[in-house]
Amino acid sequence: MAEIKFEIQENVGVLSEGSKGWTKELNLISWNNREPKYDIREWDPEHVKMGKGVTLSKEELKKLRDILNGMDL
Repeated sequence: MAEIKFEIQENVGVLSEGSKGWTKELNLISWNNREPKYDIREWDPEHVKMGKGVTLSKEELKKLRDILNGMDL
């Protein structure tokens, strides 16, 4: 299995924290030296291990914002 390289360029915010210290975060991440994208996933406290997540371009993040703003939450 190929090694995945990543660099967290900006920690935008923590959405939640689990009982074992893992946090669900929105970050701006460069994966494998590519252009950075917004990313929502769970991270261990040292940001070494990660869970499955979703990666969004800036345009997709704006669309998600618009969808959420239109919801009655």
